[in-house]
Amino acid sequence: MKNVVLYPSPGMGHLISMVELGKLIVEHYPSLCITILTITAPFDTGATGSYISAVSATTPSINFHHLPVTPLPQALRAISGNSNFLALVIDFFCTPPLTVAEQLKIPAYCFFTSSSAGLALFHYIPTLHRNNAQSFKDIMNTFHQVPGLPPIPSADMPAPLMDRTSKEYESFLYYTTHAPKSAGIIVKTFESLEPMALKAVRDGLCVTDGPTPPVFSIGPLIATQGGDGGEHGKKCLKWLDSQPKRSVVFLCFGSMGLFSEEQLKEIAVGLERSGQRFLWVVRSPSSKDQSRRFLAPPDPDLGSLLPDGFLERTQERGLVVKSWAPQVAVLSHISVGRFVTHCGWNSVLEAVSSGVPMVGWPLYAEQRFNKVVLVEELKIALAMEESEGGLVTAIEVEKQVKELMETEKGFSIRSRITDLKEEARAAISDGGYVRFHILNNDHTGS
Repeated sequence: MKNVVLYPSPGMGHLISMVELGKLIVEHYPSLCITILTITAPFDTGATGSYISAVSATTPSINFHHLPVTPLPQALRAISGNSNFLALVIDFFCTPPLTVAEQLKIPAYCFFTSSSAGLALFHYIPTLHRNNAQSFKDIMNTFHQVPGLPPIPSADMPAPLMDRTSKEYESFLYYTTHAPKSAGIIVKTFESLEPMALKAVRDGLCVTDGPTPPVFSIGPLIATQGGDGGEHGKKCLKWLDSQPKRSVVFLCFGSMGLFSEEQLKEIAVGLERSGQRFLWVVRSPSSKDQSRRFLAPPDPDLGSLLPDGFLERTQERGLVVKSWAPQVAVLSHISVGRFVTHCGWNSVLEAVSSGVPMVGWPLYAEQRFNKVVLVEELKIALAMEESEGGLVTAIEVEKQVKELMETEKGFSIRSRITDLKEEARAAISDGGYVRFHILNNDHTGS
């Protein structure tokens, strides 16, 4: 049986995206075997054991092989001894194996788990680096022109790129310089969602000092969730069953989306004043202990975190759940009409696929950049504006959760995302560009 090896970055989000890519490949080419290499991260990214066990049990054509970081070249050389090793697919942030793959004459593809707009930006980072002597953090009011994108303010550049003297910036510059040397780049989007960014990348406008490899869009690529998420999930869905169509605003900010106690109270006051129905996922405030910043926080004490009497006063039109909700199932529920999100790309694709308009409230990583694209280019979201100091006030929360339903701009966003929902469905049924070069020319035979 022919084998395709996938190598994700550490962390649950990257692992899930790579697993979904593996599922997509074997769905179209069931004779293939997928091997996913996992490594021990240098920091705690949360437990993945139960997830890996569940995938292994339900998808036997996907195998997992755990190894320390250092033996990766040896592992690839061992696998390459098998003539059935078809190709290597690496996370965009795992480019060092490209050199080994080239030595072994194994085609290696980069998998970019964010948007094609993000891909355009990252391809263009070396050019921005050459053209700017200052860090983005030192020129916050400057706008940057990137092919295929709206003007990007320095303040909305991905967080690891803000300081050009940092190790993070150095690493990103390395990745963005080396990824175009791959046999091709796979990006988790679909053609009609981001046509301008995709065209700019494919036309070679973003890599200015060399050729651009083929780019394959394989989105929306939504992570499947088993059932309704158990008793916790059933509670959310049962409550949604009792709400009017498209009436509920869903607030959820990802597994690392943590707010201060002060910010949680502002959200609560804004929701109460808005008069809107809501389903709000609340996590415990972020820890000041840096050694715990990658660990899941304990369940929140809602009584102490939220304003006195808030839960009782809003119980007829709101539900607050602790830590987690089955997001895919919630977004696809007929009662959900708006989504306040951190703008993580997985969440964006889930909202688009469900036809739910968004309010963007970015928190970390590339999410501020995603917000600019969603609001200015794709026009499928409103922006939650921060006050000085970074706090989003109750007045702003109240305004934005109402605006999507009550203004002409909100109507335009709802209409646009309804159309994209159908286009996402068509992209899924078509299989996207899963037939990238490694699967051509009868390579899929057993």
